[in-house]
Amino acid sequence: MKKLIYFTALAAASVACAPAEQTVDYTQMSDEERLKAATEIAQSNIMVDGHVDLPYRMKVGGFTLQREVLDVSVRTPDGNFDFPRSKEGGLDAPFMSIYIPAGNQKNPGASKALADSLISMTERLATTFPDKFAMAYSPADIEANFAKGLISLPMGMENGAGIEDDLANVKYFQQRGIRYITLTHGTDNLIGDASYDTTGTHGGLSEFGEKVVAEMNRVGIMVDLSHVSDNTFRDALAITKVPVIASHSSVRKFTPGFERNMSDELIQAMAKNGGVMMINFGGSFIDSAYAAGSSKVREHLVNYMAENGLSRGDSAFKAYASEYTAANNPFPTVQRVADHIDHVVALVGVDYVGLGSDFDGVGDSLPTGLKDVSMYPNLIAELLKRGYSKEDIEKICYKNVFRVWKAVEDYAAAQS
Repeated sequence: MKKLIYFTALAAASVACAPAEQTVDYTQMSDEERLKAATEIAQSNIMVDGHVDLPYRMKVGGFTLQREVLDVSVRTPDGNFDFPRSKEGGLDAPFMSIYIPAGNQKNPGASKALADSLISMTERLATTFPDKFAMAYSPADIEANFAKGLISLPMGMENGAGIEDDLANVKYFQQRGIRYITLTHGTDNLIGDASYDTTGTHGGLSEFGEKVVAEMNRVGIMVDLSHVSDNTFRDALAITKVPVIASHSSVRKFTPGFERNMSDELIQAMAKNGGVMMINFGGSFIDSAYAAGSSKVREHLVNYMAENGLSRGDSAFKAYASEYTAANNPFPTVQRVADHIDHVVALVGVDYVGLGSDFDGVGDSLPTGLKDVSMYPNLIAELLKRGYSKEDIEKICYKNVFRVWKAVEDYAAAQS
């Protein structure tokens, strides 16, 4: 299944002899040597992340069309993404999440308006810092930007509520640069049922949702099945003519009862479809023990504040909280993320898994060793330690999602 990874160097040889091969087994390297090799792999190959919530973070931080408050062209003191850290970690193409909160669905027109504003904000990031960022609407764009040393900003809409009740908006958002749409978010919408909602409004995809999936196929937008209910997931797979993605989901085996993650049945169905599951790094997504552990830490810290007359902003509390959390670390580790990748690979093979961190979208729940975009090499090093090949790593980092994306592009081109 997984192969031991070897680094091949051609030794000098005489004219009469073929070059000799020298192999190094990465599994036998020291951790320091392996991390160095992982960093080289991360920085010399394209890396795509299926879901980074920077646009909404910029909105909250005050980055608008009129002014800039949050400047991610330089190292920022908080958040998980900025240009310097992205370069350190080897991230070249974070899908910018055009996130539509479920609450917007209550006000007609509000979801589309928010989507438009976040798209414009992302475009402004590229025009404001053209030496660092560039928009990307295809794998070819990412490859061209990578060659120039630029961070690509492809976009995916998180929550199909942005389509409102107008099928024409699917084409509209394709023209605005959206390249995947997550069909639902926290609650059922006009398209279908969501995993976090127990209402079961449609029993899966609605009739309108079936038309949306078909139209996404027609115009060249990837169908994203993160956040949807199991029934919506199955319905979408039955309708789509091209492979799908799950832009930021993890394995339900490690979080029993958490429908937001994917069951083995759904993973196998997605692989049969040719799709790609992109692993979410959030603590509650990768380890069911995280929620209980973090709750205990929070409860202790709240009691400590009350007992000592402190607030969250007090330096004394911050120092204590940092020390206590470190000593009672509730967070999973980078190894647990690798466990999720291992499970998908064991179940269906390495061709159907990718990275979908949910950076800037899962708060402080991120695992030890994967706290921000500079730390992808830690995950790659762990995979190398477990025997993944360089080719495997390249598939996980970008080749798998590129395959799906190009299939969607080709199908759409054939319809026009």
